[in-house]
This record gives sequence, structure tokens and C-alpha cells, in this order.
Amino acid sequence: MEISSTRHRITCEPDWYEPYAISLGIRVGDLVFVSGQAAVDERGQTVGVGDFDAQARQVFANVATVLGHAGTGLEHVVKVTVFVTDMAVIDRVVDLRREFFTPPYPADTNAQVVALANPDWQIEIEAVAVVPEAGPPGPVTWAC
Repeated sequence: MEISSTRHRITCEPDWYEPYAISLGIRVGDLVFVSGQAAVDERGQTVGVGDFDAQARQVFANVATVLGHAGTGLEHVVKVTVFVTDMAVIDRVVDLRREFFTPPYPADTNAQVVALANPDWQIEIEAVAVVPEAGPPGPVTWAC
């Protein structure tokens, strides 16, 4: 693993996180830290209002997109934190983890929160992943 203190921002244009002083992700050496991803599409619009499965699938897709642009993928995730607004969906979260991740499954923390940044959001996921040796160096920006 490369040890570096240089931080590279992972972003897209337009970046709906920019007004809030948040990066979609940061790459430091061979690690990628993905900010909490919510059920928003490439235009920053909420997906699946009232539909947990639709929101969760969008969230996993967003995590995968950020990781992909950082030179890694869901198969290299080592830690996730899942925030939900209702712990009654935890069985669905486990099913989705089995669908989107492969053994050995990443370390995980699940937490119920009173609310997320948008009252329509039901799930948010942040992740940490390792970049394989062939991953691209430097900052990454793509068209959303």
C-alpha cells in the first residue's frame, strides 16, 4: 500500500455537494474515502421518494460511481457505514449487502438516525475502499 499524505478530490460537474463544502470522495494513497451517498441522481434530484429499495439501489450505484472514478470498485470496499431512518429495514440492508458486495464482506456499522439531510431520504452510505495497483493517480472529475 502506498503511503501518502496528498489528498485528491473526487468530484463531478456539476457537483451537487460543492455548495455544502463536501467532496464526493477523497483519495489518499491507495485508500478512497467516499462521503455519505444519498438517493440522488446525476442532477442532484431525489430518487424513489417513499421507496426504500429504489433509494438504496441509487445509493449503492452512487457509491460505485464515485469508487469507479477513483480507480476502484465495490469489490474493494473494506468499511461501510449505513445510516437509515428506520431500523425496520435492516433485513433489506443485509440483502442488499449480499447483492452488492462479495465475501469477505466489508466491516460495517449500521445506525438509525432521526433524519438525513433531506427529509425524503431514508438511507445514506459512506465507504472506505482500497485502490488496486492500477488505479489512476490524482484528482478525478467527470461529467455527472
